[in-house]
Amino acid sequence: MNHGFRPVLTPCVGVCRLDDEGYCLGCHRSGDEIARWALMNDDARLRMMDEVLPQRAARREAAG
Repeated sequence: MNHGFRPVLTPCVGVCRLDDEGYCLGCHRSGDEIARWALMNDDARLRMMDEVLPQRAARREAAG
């Protein structure tokens, strides 16, 4: 029985190292966001993964 449930996994890719701005080089989360991930609800996690993290990744690519 499928009710359209979409589990929200972690964006972690195992490159756990923060850059000079405090964002992980692998998943683009801040140290605080990484620490709070387990406490975030699914809506907040989905927003991070669908909007916030891709924007950060794009900015990093554009910066060089």
